[in-house]
Amino acid sequence: MDYDVKDLSLAPGGKQRIEWAGLEMKVLETIRTRFEREKPLAGARIGACLHVTTETANLMNTLKAGGAEAFLCASNPLSTQDDVAASLVSDFEISTFAIKGEDNDTYYKHLDSVLANHPQITMDDGADLVSTLHSRKKDQAGEIIAGTEETTTGVIRLQSMEEQGILLFPVVAVNNADTKHLFDNRYGTGQSTLDGIIRATNLLLAGKTFVVFGYGWCGRGIATRAMGMGSHVVVVEVDPLRALQAVMDGFTVTTSAQAARRGDIFVTATGDKHVLRGEHFDVMKDRAVVCNSGHFDVEIDIPALEAASSSRRTVREFVEEFAMADGRRVYLLAEGRLVNLSAAEGHPASVMDMSFANQALMAEYVFKHATELEKKVYDVPKVIDAEIARLKLETMGVEIDCLTDEQEEYLRSWTLGT
Repeated sequence: MDYDVKDLSLAPGGKQRIEWAGLEMKVLETIRTRFEREKPLAGARIGACLHVTTETANLMNTLKAGGAEAFLCASNPLSTQDDVAASLVSDFEISTFAIKGEDNDTYYKHLDSVLANHPQITMDDGADLVSTLHSRKKDQAGEIIAGTEETTTGVIRLQSMEEQGILLFPVVAVNNADTKHLFDNRYGTGQSTLDGIIRATNLLLAGKTFVVFGYGWCGRGIATRAMGMGSHVVVVEVDPLRALQAVMDGFTVTTSAQAARRGDIFVTATGDKHVLRGEHFDVMKDRAVVCNSGHFDVEIDIPALEAASSSRRTVREFVEEFAMADGRRVYLLAEGRLVNLSAAEGHPASVMDMSFANQALMAEYVFKHATELEKKVYDVPKVIDAEIARLKLETMGVEIDCLTDEQEEYLRSWTLGT
C-alpha cells in the first residue's frame, strides 16, 4: 500500500480519536452497517481530496465497508491531523497522502498520488482533484464516471466550468444539500471558527468588536456564535438581501472601510479574493487580529499586509505579528488559511455526520446511476436529503408527527379554500 504521512507511530492516538468522533456520527454508522451487508460500492475506486480529520476517517471507513477502494489526500496544507493520517494507514489500510504543514509542491504531489491510482469517482472539498483532471491530467478525465463536491467554494468553481461548457464529467454538489449547508456551514463553521481563534490567541471575545466578511450560511454561523460569546458583531456584505438579513438578525452592517477602523477581530468567509486589503490594514487598530474561514487562502491579501509592515515574526503557534511603520501591530492567524481546521479540529463530528452521510450516499448513487448523468452539476436528490434528516432525528431520539390522510388530501386539493 502506497502512502505518505508524517509518522506511523502516531497511529494509536489517531485511532482513539477516530473512534471518539464515531460516537457522534450515528447516521454514518447506520449507513456503514448497511454498506457492510450490501457492498454497493464493490469494485469502485474512489479518489478523495478532503480535510484529513477524525470525521473524514469515519467516512473513508464507510466507503471501504461498502466495498470501495479509497485513496485520500488533504484538501488544505494545514488541515491534516497527522495522528489520524497515520491511523488510516496503519489501522484501516487506506492509502493516505497528507502531512500537516506540507509545502505547495508536496500538496500537489499528493493529489497526483491519489490520481495515480486511477479512481472512477472523485470526492472533493474545493474541487482541486477536478481542476487537476481538467488541466494537468486531462487525459485521465475520461476514466472518471462522476464526482462529489463538499464545499461552497468548490461548487462555485464547478458551476463556472459547467457554464463554460468544459466540465468533463458529472459532479454532485453535496454542499447544496439542506442537511449539509444549513447545518455544517452554519453550526459547524460557526463553532469551529471561534474554536480556532480562541485556541490560537487565547483572547477573550466578550467586549471585542468582531467583524465578519460575508453573511452566507458560514458567515451567519460565525456572527451568531461570536454574538453569543459577547462580541459586538459587525457584518460586511455586498449582497443587499444578505445585508438586510444581517440587519434583521440584529447585527451592525457597514462598509469594509468603516469596519476596518472599528474591528478588533476580523474573519473572512466569502469565497472571494482580497476582501481584506492594503487600505484596510492601513487603518486597523493596534493589535487587530485577522483570519480566514473560507476554503482558500486568498481572502486576505497577505502580500499587501507584508508590504505594509516593517517586520514579521511568529509570536505563537498559528499567530504571526506584522509590525507597521507607525508602531501598530496586526496579527494574522494560520497563514490566512481556514482557521477552524488549521488552528483547531474543524467541525464537530455530530454535524459532519450529516455532511459525510451525503458523501457516502452520493458515492453509492453515482456509482449506480453514472450512465444516466450528464456532464453537469447536480444537487443531492431531495428524497436522500430528507432521509438523512430523518435518520439524524432518529439517532438523536427525536420523534416528529406525520400528516393524517385528511391533511394530505387538503394539501393536494385546490377546491378547498375559504
